[in-house]
Amino acid sequence: MDRGKLQIYFGSGKGKTTAALGQAIREASGGKSVIIIQFLKGKQPEQISFIQRLEPEIKLFRFQRREAAFEELGEKEREEEIMTMKNGLDFAKKVLATGECDVLVLDEILGLLDYGIADVSDIRAVLEEASDDTEIIFTGIRLCREIMDWADRVYQISALKE
Repeated sequence: MDRGKLQIYFGSGKGKTTAALGQAIREASGGKSVIIIQFLKGKQPEQISFIQRLEPEIKLFRFQRREAAFEELGEKEREEEIMTMKNGLDFAKKVLATGECDVLVLDEILGLLDYGIADVSDIRAVLEEASDDTEIIFTGIRLCREIMDWADRVYQISALKE
């Protein structure tokens, strides 16, 4: 990747979002401003209210309106959510273009590829808005080779025993 620093947490195990949030808290405690943008997450009131207590150092934006997870929605509801998530990608570009934060977490952005909501060029367009000193964190289950090649650090999260 030419701009910014990209780190990725991916895999089938639990803990990708937790790892990204931990990194966000670490950066915020060092004086950096953090924005978290979540995609494809059903409403999780406990997590949302906890993260909101960390404002103004960490700001959370969610780009899904429905309470249910995306895969549980009907076709019409999915179409509406797809538009919302595309707006989230545009918001991420704006955040990076204006330098609104030092660290941007794009939680479940890799899932947008899985559902056909975005393609690799859409993700690349977001990254191209980053300044050289912006830290960007992606999470998701599957990671394609092209996006992995852009990353500075990649962590695979998998369960060895559940």
